[in-house]
Amino acid sequence: MNFALQPVDIRQVHGDSPRTLTEIFQDGVNLAVWERRLPAQLEDFATLAISLGQTLADQRVLDVNEHEPPLLPGLLAEAADLHGYESFVADVKWLISAYTCLLGARRVGLRLRVLQGAMCPRFHVDNVPLRLLTTYAGPGSEWLEEGAIERVGLHLAPAPVDNIRTLQAGDVAVLKGEKWLGNEGAGLIHRSPPGDRRRLLLSLDWLA
Repeated sequence: MNFALQPVDIRQVHGDSPRTLTEIFQDGVNLAVWERRLPAQLEDFATLAISLGQTLADQRVLDVNEHEPPLLPGLLAEAADLHGYESFVADVKWLISAYTCLLGARRVGLRLRVLQGAMCPRFHVDNVPLRLLTTYAGPGSEWLEEGAIERVGLHLAPAPVDNIRTLQAGDVAVLKGEKWLGNEGAGLIHRSPPGDRRRLLLSLDWLA
């Protein structure tokens, strides 16, 4: 018999300060969202990047140190000539440093993509400890509050028509998955946004 403990109150928190992300360490919190407004240069770059009509992608594993800025040579090199590229790289570096400091991480997996269409169209939970997501342009990921859908048979369950929550462009979210100690059976239920609108998505995974 599985005696894994579930948090009594599974909930999500939001705020307008990056300090909100530290709330993810609270028992029962499986999503913390820093609701930020992107600077104009970042908005301009992201809009230009998704307008290129290309499936841009950058994926790498980074050895990180919370006392040193990450090195990102050639990040999303195909977009290096676009206005605002330097601001974009600086923002990605800041987010990696913040994520590294938050977790005391030594290794981080980075995925950066211009996507068209839903990468993960069905509601699901991630089999990871803690993932950071931010959408620079286009629709953000969708998620559900606890109780909006049955967890048993989740991959087969029809999506609810109501109570779907959406992350906005610019929001920085950290999501607890099933591998976070003490969060078994309580990972955030979420999915890629439906439709075929293009978006620029960054995700960070804690590898070590």
